[in-house]
Amino acid sequence: MANIAIVGAGFMGTAVAYPLADNGHTVRLVGTHLDNEIIESCQQRHFHPKLKRELPPGVKSYFVDDLAEALASVEIIVSGVNSLGVHWFGQTIGPHLKPGQLIIAITKGLEAAANGDLRILPDVLADELPENIRDQVKLAAVGGPCIAGELAGRRQTCVVYGSRDAETVERLAAIFRTSYYHIWTTLDLVGLEVCAALKNAYAMGVGIANGLLEKSGGPDAAGTYMHNLAAGIFGQACTEMSHALQLIGGTPAFAYGLPGAGDLYVTCMGGRTVRLGRLLGMGHTLTEATEMMAGETLESVEIIRTMGAALPNLSARGLVDLKNFPLIQTLADIVIREQRVNLPLNIFFHMVQLANKAV
Repeated sequence: MANIAIVGAGFMGTAVAYPLADNGHTVRLVGTHLDNEIIESCQQRHFHPKLKRELPPGVKSYFVDDLAEALASVEIIVSGVNSLGVHWFGQTIGPHLKPGQLIIAITKGLEAAANGDLRILPDVLADELPENIRDQVKLAAVGGPCIAGELAGRRQTCVVYGSRDAETVERLAAIFRTSYYHIWTTLDLVGLEVCAALKNAYAMGVGIANGLLEKSGGPDAAGTYMHNLAAGIFGQACTEMSHALQLIGGTPAFAYGLPGAGDLYVTCMGGRTVRLGRLLGMGHTLTEATEMMAGETLESVEIIRTMGAALPNLSARGLVDLKNFPLIQTLADIVIREQRVNLPLNIFFHMVQLANKAV
C-alpha cells in the first residue's frame, strides 16, 4: 500500500481520494490557502462541503500550514490545484520533495512562450521545482472525461493517465485503478495535456448554443432546441483539437477519443464552463458574464487567452494555418476583445472543403 498526499482540496483533488482509499492506500488531503473552510469541515465532520459527501475512512485532512507533516514519507503527490495555482504548487512542495517521488496532476491548462510555443503544465511545474530535485522526481497527468462528483460517487469512469516514463505511468495506474475507475495509459503526455486544456475552451463554445437558444426565446412551439448548432460547434472543436495535436507532434486520434471528444462531451454536460458560454450566447460581454459568475474559477477563459495570443505568433512563423482554427479565434475575439458572439459557421470544417477539392 502507498502513502499519498493530495494538495488541493477542491472537487477533483478530493474525488481521487475515493478510489485510492478504496484500494487501501493511506491518503492525506491537504488544502491550499483557499481551502480552509473545506478542511475545517473535513476535520470536524469528515464531510466535504462541495462534494456533499463524507470522506472515505482513512483519509486524513490537513491545513496548508501543516504541509510538511502531510508530505512526510509520501510516495505520490497529487496536484489538485487549478491552472492558476501551478506555479504556487511547484514553489510550495519543492522544498519538501524527495528523490523517487511521483507527482501526478489533475490540473488542466497551457501556457505560451512569447514566440507562441505552447507549454503543458507538467513542464511549467517542473521549472518551479528546485534544480537539485527536478530530475529526481517523475511527473504524470490525468486526462479524459471525469466529473468529480461521479468519481466520488463511485460511478463508472474512464480516463487516461500520461507520463513520459512508462514505469511511472503504469505504477500510478495500478495504484489508482478500481472496478469503477478505469485507467488507460499513454506516453504521449503532451498530446494528453493539450486535449485536457483545449476542451475547456471549446466547451465554452458549445455552451454558447444554449445562450443563443435563450436569446431567441427558448424552444419553439414544436419543442425544438439548438442541438444542431451545438453539435456543429462540437464537431469543429474536435477538428481543431486534431490540428493542435498535429502541431505539437501529439497523437491526432486523441481528438476523437477519451482525451478529446470524451472529455469535451462530459464538460458540456454542465458546470461553470458551459454556464459562461450560455451567458455569452445570451448577448453578455465577457466582463458582464464574469461579474455574474463572481467567485468561479474560469479556466476556459485562461486557455482561450493563451491560444488567442499564441496562434498569431505561430502563424507568423509559418507553423500554423489560421484557417484551421476559426472557432478558437472566434472565442478569442469574445474573450480578449470583448466582441459579441458571431459564429462564422460558413468557414468551419475547412478540411471537408479541402477533401472535396481533392476528389
